[in-house]
This record gives sequence, structure tokens and C-alpha cells, in this order.
Amino acid sequence: MKYVFDKILNLLTKDWWIEISTDTPHCVYYFGPFTKKDDATKAETGYVEDLTQEGAAVLKLSVIKRPTPAQLTVDYSHGG
Repeated sequence: MKYVFDKILNLLTKDWWIEISTDTPHCVYYFGPFTKKDDATKAETGYVEDLTQEGAAVLKLSVIKRPTPAQLTVDYSHGG
């Protein structure tokens, strides 16, 4: 029951998240939550720099309002 309540609450309380898709590795990263879009937008450069310094090739960057992701890093490199 708590799980269901948490899921409903999560859907109702959306925050701003930075979503970064990379090609190498083939992943989607979520950074956040941010209460204001401006705060997320200001922080996005630092996250991109960190990923590129680690060798990731950034394909797409979005600042989106969404529920908390189930996973902060989704790795599709190995079929995940």
C-alpha cells in the first residue's frame, strides 16, 4: 500500500530534472531535483562538463518537469 501511495504522490509532485542522453556510453542520466527551472538550467553546464571529461559523447540535453526517475542512470549499452 505504501508503494502505491508513494507512486501517486510522486506523480503529483513533479520537480525539474536535467535529462542528458549520451552515445558513448549509451545512457540517459537524470540530475536533480530542482524546484526552479532556472536553477536546473544554471547547473546543466557543470553536468555536461563532468560527463564529457569522463569520455561521454552527449547527444541531447533537456530540462524537464517530471516525477522522480526510478533510476538516475539508465544504461542501454548492455541492453538495460
